[in-house]
Amino acid sequence: MKKKWIATLCILCTIGLVGCQGKSVHEKKQEQQIQELEQEVEKKPVTFEQQTDPVVEVVDPITQVIIQTISPKEMGYETDVQLYTKKIEQLAKDLASGNEKATGYDKRMILDRLDNQGKVIKGSPLIILKESDLVERILEASATGGKVEMPLSITESGYYLEDIPYLEDVVVASYTTYFKTADVGRNKNIELSAKAINNVIIGSGDHFSFNTVVGPRDEANGYQPAPEIINKKVVMGIGGGICQTSSTLFNAVDQISVKFVERHHHSLDVGYVPKGRDATVSYGGLDFRFQNTSDVPFLIKANYGKNSLTIEIRTAEKYVEILKKGHS
Repeated sequence: MKKKWIATLCILCTIGLVGCQGKSVHEKKQEQQIQELEQEVEKKPVTFEQQTDPVVEVVDPITQVIIQTISPKEMGYETDVQLYTKKIEQLAKDLASGNEKATGYDKRMILDRLDNQGKVIKGSPLIILKESDLVERILEASATGGKVEMPLSITESGYYLEDIPYLEDVVVASYTTYFKTADVGRNKNIELSAKAINNVIIGSGDHFSFNTVVGPRDEANGYQPAPEIINKKVVMGIGGGICQTSSTLFNAVDQISVKFVERHHHSLDVGYVPKGRDATVSYGGLDFRFQNTSDVPFLIKANYGKNSLTIEIRTAEKYVEILKKGHS
């Protein structure tokens, strides 16, 4: 009986001890950690992420450089879409053609040419920024923002390198004009401009620009004062006489399959070509331009003589019939 009482007493003491201990050490540690975390949260200021307005970045596809950053909201995209579109169209025009602050992306082709050893001197391709496509891309990105690559059209000269050794083989067309040997300054200008167009390669579809190929006619480039026709008057000017080169070239290429893009007449008749067969030029102004509309390349040869200038159009023998004017 005594043993049963002692066992019961032990069980009651054990239960009492558990109740007295209350929460375990582990539970107390968890509570302490929770309290510390709550205190840390209370100390930290409450912040909210700021939503930024969409931004459109116009990227150069060649260099991957951002060349223009557009904020549609600031430019009125949300308030007047029509006005916003006009602003983007002007932006595209400036990027293409340039303005007073920067040059444009549009570049005329600098035609390849041959050196004295018959090796190709590379020019540069025709580059056109497709303005309407750029406007469309920017408008599409204006709501959400993002990067827009400029749509550039890059056209290389239309010929094959394997044709180069044969382009001098056959004279397809030729034209000669004459000048007085006494006109030293004028003749020098003809000589320099003839040298500039000599050995120029005109590939299929290529555009030729006299002003682009010859460049500035100034004293720095060796051009001299000589008589020239301006507004129906003969006056002295640096580079006078080069119109004989451009007019001789016109009469030569007019015998083959080309399309004339730009040609102007003198305000007075000139004596070195028949009436109406001239092509006047002035750097930064009037130009003589044509496009090779045949499917084959040709070479310009300019031969400056003592009192004459002869311009020949040459090509490979296999291309002669294709290059002749009127071929279909």
